[in-house]
Formats: sequence, C-alpha cells, structure tokens
Amino acid sequence: MSERPSALDKRTKRTSAPAAEMRDIEKGFNGTPVLKGVDFTLARGEVHALAGGNGAGKSTLMKILQGVHRKDAGVIRIGGREVDFSSTADAEAAGVGMVFQEFSLVPTLSVARNIFLNHEPRRFRMIDDKAMIRRAGEILQGMGVDLDPRAEVRTLPTGYWQLTEIAKALALDAKVLIMDEPTASLTKTESEALFELIGRLKAQGVGIVYVSHRMEEVYRICDRITVLRDGGVVLSDAVADLSPEQIVAAIVGREVDALAWVERPAATKDTTPLLEVRNLTAANGVTDMSFTLHAGEILGLAGLMGSGRTELAKLIFGIDRPMSGEILLRGEPAGITNPRIAIAKGIALVPEDRRLQGLVLDHSVRENLLLPLLPGLNRGPLVDDRRGDGLAARLIERLQIKLVSANRPVRLLSGGNQQKVVLAKWLGRDPDLLILDEPTAGVDIGTKSEIIERIRELADSGKAVIVISSELAELLAVSDRVLVLRNGTVTDDLDRRDIDDEESLQLAIQGVRS
Repeated sequence: MSERPSALDKRTKRTSAPAAEMRDIEKGFNGTPVLKGVDFTLARGEVHALAGGNGAGKSTLMKILQGVHRKDAGVIRIGGREVDFSSTADAEAAGVGMVFQEFSLVPTLSVARNIFLNHEPRRFRMIDDKAMIRRAGEILQGMGVDLDPRAEVRTLPTGYWQLTEIAKALALDAKVLIMDEPTASLTKTESEALFELIGRLKAQGVGIVYVSHRMEEVYRICDRITVLRDGGVVLSDAVADLSPEQIVAAIVGREVDALAWVERPAATKDTTPLLEVRNLTAANGVTDMSFTLHAGEILGLAGLMGSGRTELAKLIFGIDRPMSGEILLRGEPAGITNPRIAIAKGIALVPEDRRLQGLVLDHSVRENLLLPLLPGLNRGPLVDDRRGDGLAARLIERLQIKLVSANRPVRLLSGGNQQKVVLAKWLGRDPDLLILDEPTAGVDIGTKSEIIERIRELADSGKAVIVISSELAELLAVSDRVLVLRNGTVTDDLDRRDIDDEESLQLAIQGVRS
C-alpha cells in the first residue's frame, strides 16, 4: 500500500517545477495555422532565448503566455499549476510579466505611478501616494537601480524607461518575465546595466524569456535557446552547445552569412557629388559638419548616442533647419526647408522608430505602401485603385513581405515585415538618396540579410545610401565608407578597406587611436 505524499513532498514538487511550461500549443487565425504543436519550457532562474524569423510564431507564443491570445489546443503550466488565461490580468495574477519593445509607459506620470498603473495601493479608497512611492523605491532598490520613484518618466534617459518597464512587471510579483528586444533602444552602457539586472533576477529565481535577434546578447546572457520556424520548434538546446552558424541556420532554414562584407566597385569620384554637406550647424547638436556622398556609394554613420547621426538625417530630410552651412544636391543649393521638398528632390528617409514615425498602424499594408505615392496615382479627383493595387503588389513581391492580405492592418505584421513595408513604400518613389536610420533594428537574421542585399542593389543601380546603425558588424558589412561622428561633427572619414574589424571601428568611435 503506497503512502500519500506529504505536504512537504508537495511543496518540494512545486518548487522544482518549471517556472513556465507549454505543451503541444496550437493556434491559428482565420483558418491559417500559426503554431503547430509547440513545446516550450522555462526553468526557474533561467534566461531562455526565443528566436526565429519574422512570422515564425514567436510573438504569438508569447502572447498566449501573456494572456493576449487564447490557445486553440495544448496545456500551459505556471510553477507546476495548469492555467488557462483568458486575459492579461489572468497572466499577471499567475506571475507572468511582459517587458515590451515599444514602451507602454505614460511619459507624463512619475516612475512610481507607472509602476503601479491600474494597481495603485489605496487607503480609504484613495490612492496612497506615500505607500506607492515607498513600495516603488523598494522594488527599484531590489533591482539595484538608483532611481527616484517620484521622477517624471519623460525627463529620464531611455535606459530608465526600460528599467521602469521591468519594475512594473516585478511589482506584480512576476516569476516569469518576457523581454521583447529589451536592448533595441538602449546605449551600450544602458545595455550593460540591464544585463547586470538580469543576472540579479536570475539569482532570485525569476525565469526570463529573452526574445532577441542579437546573437552576441544570446551568448552573453542566455542559458538555453529555442528556435521556431514555420510555427514549429526546429531547435532547442543549451546555448553553450551550439555555434552561431547552427542557430542562424535553424532560424533561416539555410546557411547564411548576412554580415559578410562584399567589396563593391568604388564610386566615381571625378563627378559632382550627389550630396555635399558644408559646415552644417544646427540647434539640434550638429556642429560644423562637412562631407560628400557620390551616386552609387553606401555611406555608414557610426557614433555613440547623441553623436549627431539621427540629427544629421533630420537636417538632410528637412525635419530640422540648419542655422548655418549648406546642403548641396548635384552641386546646387538644395533649398530643403521641409520633408515635402526633400521628397520632391529625390530624398527618402526610413526613420529609426518604424511604429511611431514610419507607419500608420491601423491602416492597411496597401495604404501604407501607397501613402508617399498618392500624387502619382490620381486620376482626376480620384485615386486609380487598379494602378495602386498593381504597384502595391509589385512592392510586396520586391521586398518579399509575408502577409495574409494587403488589405489587413499593418500592425498585424511581424516587426521585420513592418520594416520591409517602410522600406518598400519609399523604394516605390525611386529616390536618388535613401537615408536609413537603424534599418534592421528588431528584425531576424534572415530579414537582415535581405535588407542588406536590397541596400547593395540600390547602390549598384546608382543610388546613394546613408546607413545609420548602432550594430558595428552590420555597418561594416554594408558600407563603402564610414563617417565617425562625435559631439555633432565628423571626426573620421574611413574607407571600409582600411577598417580591420569591429574593435578598430569602436576605438575610432571612442576617439582612441590604435
């Protein structure tokens, strides 16, 4: 006769159970299967990377764990207890927290108010500000973060926004923390602080799902990795037992070296530059900046946050106005005073934040693609829908955008496919100068490879391209020349052939001579 398990045995079993366990998860939308029997296990005190191409099912799987979507089939357990979430509130109550890539904070509120938004401590039915500030301070202190909980969020650097997002999840006593591209908007120093915090959370037994396309981060902080492709698991193993090539091949479905430099024929320099910037100075921090760019050339901009890279792009595109200096196009004063004039003169800008600046999220893919092209599609007072449909279809095919229908809202696409839409809508105008600000932020290695190839094709066809990127490997892979910016001015103009490796470029950015 077997003995019944004691209360101690039960507690031990619960303690040793995984932080989160998902078995045979299935999910489809409009009859299209997205997840096909997916298994995913997150141990306590583990950082588990979740990777995969755009549309592989990562976001859907995590939204099911977060309570945004309901699974069609399968089992979910949190801490060994079976759950069935019908809302994010259910997930939060079970200890599942989410740190979003796009911040969900209210900038005009304090750190403490954001941390406890919709969960404020109350006294006599009124919000207890003193208790809220005290408890927010305790959470931040436990995270090892020196931050005044009374500070207004909009006054803080981006890194503190990310830390506030994490504190917001921990305020709900999260035992499972989902981080979606958490370093996408952070500087290197802020990223290092985040990695230290992740180490402390691990030690406290918090299980962390780390969604990232940055391979160096996966190897730096993750214990295991699961790769999804076409809605199923194709790889799940300890990170230490896998090479980067194995992980990339699993993500893409083939071997690919997206960041290999391909030396291109040098642009013809005995002609008038397509773009010339002379002694440009502006209130946005650009100071006495000068350089040239020829047709058929890819120019990389390297520098730390605040070095003037994005600020320069805004000046060229007419978002900001210079105080002195000039911008020349084909040897003539550009006369760009607003983006409309820049577009008319053959300049296009793919902005850093695709969701806020590059897309109208509730509009369809088709409408977003055609937005810059509407003047050329008019037939009298009306838009020629047939021509518009044909043009949108060609752009979708050219950029290989994965979608169910061009008439569905663009917000339903994966991040990589959203980025392709932003790029495609400007390519439809056939610009002479294309400025790309962080063009592969938050996209998978396969999409990154496709975007880099499109950039090379544009330059090969005689277009000039400016690429701004915080990822030095990407900048070195695509650039013919690299301008190093610091304090709003150009400190180095380097031929790509003279840059040995990432370390050499990093030293130049920091102003250290090797």
